[in-house]
Amino acid sequence: MSDADTVAAVRDAIAAATPDIRAGLPGRREQAGSENPSGERRLAADEYADELLEERLGAIDGVGAYASEEREGVVDVGSGYSVAVDPLDGSSNLKPNNVMGTIVGVYDATLPASGRDLVAAGYVLYGPITTMAFAHEGSVTEYLVEDGEATPLREDVTLPDDPTVYGFGGRVPDWPDDVAAYVDEVESELKLRYGGAMIGDVNQVLTYGGVFAYPKLESAPEGKLRLQFECNPVGYVIECAGGRSSDGTGSVLDVDPTDLHQRTPVYLGTPSLIDRLEATLD
Repeated sequence: MSDADTVAAVRDAIAAATPDIRAGLPGRREQAGSENPSGERRLAADEYADELLEERLGAIDGVGAYASEEREGVVDVGSGYSVAVDPLDGSSNLKPNNVMGTIVGVYDATLPASGRDLVAAGYVLYGPITTMAFAHEGSVTEYLVEDGEATPLREDVTLPDDPTVYGFGGRVPDWPDDVAAYVDEVESELKLRYGGAMIGDVNQVLTYGGVFAYPKLESAPEGKLRLQFECNPVGYVIECAGGRSSDGTGSVLDVDPTDLHQRTPVYLGTPSLIDRLEATLD
């Protein structure tokens, strides 16, 4: 199988898994009784989606390793690309029935890897309809996913020139002064959109333009979101769509990977807004 065929197989396997993931949500809203490697309480739905995706992605010819934020280490499944997954991004939204997603990054390197080692990345959004944004070879395609089949809706997706929305995670009293100053500056220009799932908020930015962030916090200078499973893949999508990603100093794709479950502050969106943000941060 060629490299392009492997990437397409990963994309198709994620799409094919969506009906099973969605169908498994109603009966798996309870906590699983354990924590993930980042110390967060897992739901039964997290475990179910993780096991399903490991089985589906691990069976692909050309995928050599599977890792997820729900597992301590990397699973050897053969030879080829390393696939890093957030099986159910925003699973805390399951209880109030809000938006969630699945994130995947395809790395041509051993994990943990640099964002520059990504050859493809994407995310599924479980909203009123199921969509997928998938980036490969510098281009982003948005798909409608129905019955496990992905049909292109928009090709060569780019962020709009006129940004509209912003959303910042973390408790406001926990924001450093420079982050708070930036939000004070942009809130008169943009509409607040924040739903508690990275994918839902980032998809607003991809659709309308703007800025999403889960910044450094006074209590957590390293931020909350994971580099391998969330920040690199989603940063890759945004950059392929003509946007910018940042850890506060430069592209999140350039952050040195030191640990599989490493966290980083992350800022994503319209280039001019990210430029202004980096200029504001101390």
